[in-house]
Amino acid sequence: MEFMRRTVAELVLERWGDHRPGLWFEGRVLSHHQVTAAAAARAALLADLLPAGAEPHLGVLLDNTPEYPMWLSAAALTGAAVAGINPTRRGPELARDILHTECRVLITERTRLPLLDGLELPGVRVLVTGTEAYEDLLAPYDGVRPEVSSVSPDDRLLLYFTSGSTGAPKAAICTQGRLAAAGRSLADHFGVRPQDTHYICMPMFHGNAVIADWAPALAAGARVALRRRFSASGFLPDVRACGATYFTYVGRAVQYLLATPARPDDRDNPLRTGFGTEAGAVDAAAFEQRFGVRLVEGYGSSEGGAAIQRTPGTPAGAIGRAASGDDLAVVAPETRTECPAAVFGPDGRLLNGSAAIGELVNRGASPFEGYWRNPAADLARRRDGWYWTGDLFYRDSGGFLYFAGRTDDRLRVDSENLAAAMIENILARYAGAAAVAVYAVPDPVAGDQVMATVAPRDGVPFDPHAFAAFLAGQSDLGTKMAPRFVRIVERMPVTATNKIHRAELRRAGFRCADPVWWRPPGEPAYRVLGQADVRGLLAEYRARGREDLLPAARG
Repeated sequence: MEFMRRTVAELVLERWGDHRPGLWFEGRVLSHHQVTAAAAARAALLADLLPAGAEPHLGVLLDNTPEYPMWLSAAALTGAAVAGINPTRRGPELARDILHTECRVLITERTRLPLLDGLELPGVRVLVTGTEAYEDLLAPYDGVRPEVSSVSPDDRLLLYFTSGSTGAPKAAICTQGRLAAAGRSLADHFGVRPQDTHYICMPMFHGNAVIADWAPALAAGARVALRRRFSASGFLPDVRACGATYFTYVGRAVQYLLATPARPDDRDNPLRTGFGTEAGAVDAAAFEQRFGVRLVEGYGSSEGGAAIQRTPGTPAGAIGRAASGDDLAVVAPETRTECPAAVFGPDGRLLNGSAAIGELVNRGASPFEGYWRNPAADLARRRDGWYWTGDLFYRDSGGFLYFAGRTDDRLRVDSENLAAAMIENILARYAGAAAVAVYAVPDPVAGDQVMATVAPRDGVPFDPHAFAAFLAGQSDLGTKMAPRFVRIVERMPVTATNKIHRAELRRAGFRCADPVWWRPPGEPAYRVLGQADVRGLLAEYRARGREDLLPAARG
């Protein structure tokens, strides 16, 4: 692809001399030229700060302020790479992320300085934006013109961390050529125009905001609008104030928006499209009905090894179909054989989930560019010459692909394989829930049991009888899918990217400080899980030699 040979630096340079509005932040507007000029000054400073012979890497520990895209653009102009540092990490883990990616410069702000207190960061120069010292550093470079002659499409531009639920987070590599190509592809797919505004409310240390929001805006010459941190109550006022036409989302952001009080003028907004993952069909339909905005559920593995885009004619609930020439397949990891097509009942229920659900792999050429300094993770992802996404899917007879969750979220109940995402999609219909998460807890005898965490709407107490009646009325809820345990929380625990923190929920299990309801084997109704119940369960685990599978009790 010709665009793959372009660089992000070239896209940045194209905005030099463009005096149209280019960046909106908290009511302040900068032109494209002003943003590019600021990036050029930072690029010149960075070139002088990076030690000779060191990896040209800088860490960015910032909220979504104008400094973030300016430093992304500066790194592109310099041929350097940005490591997006997750501000939810703490202590040694935070230091590990910075040192593992060999950052020689760390850009941060006053509000994030307490995170660095007491950390040993040898060889790392820390710059604090918004300070007099920072402005003094930049002053000599004011008016510098950008230069990109030595930048290559193969230069690293992003080192973005993937989930660390199964160990330390891994820093995936994204080059200038791949990011430029992704931006152009999404801009073409969504018909992004120079007069559009992309609203970036997801954190920019995450690949979603940069790859799916900032890059297509840059490729099309569109304006970006920044929100320091995601706010459900601030979403619609921001969208109206900046004239946003497009936004991206991940995790449960859509649920939080739907949980805000409805107003008669909710549809009075300039948005055309929202693009993201994990909204779910029920919430996507509710969002379109309330706000008049179509949500497009897409799929792209964080590392870039596989992608699916929705096309006209895609059935409800499906992500899309593999593009012509792609070699995506749903396979059983144990046998590496392709799973059979899904079989649906008259009510749309998947009848052969145990056989049809498998891991999505790319058996052809993959744009995956590896992890930084992690050959073991590279080999696991590229197993047997295929790219393994770590995501569960099933496909219908027409070749359309349906997301079924992460491989870590697979459950095996009474010898039947289940996907947590499928159960979540059903439980999301429950009117009493603002958010739902489904995950496995060990069964005392063998395999798993289904556990759900429910955040009730508007503080309404959980009604176990209404919940059980709801479950009984769901024709597509298989006999093994009903939750054995139901944990009730005021607010769902989430990661910094608004994804449900399933690792935290799994670690707590049914021994947690929140109230837990359960339906013992053979009993029709849910009741509170009391201390006597817990003692009885623990005795059963102990008798079966499975006590070590349980997470430690938490107060």
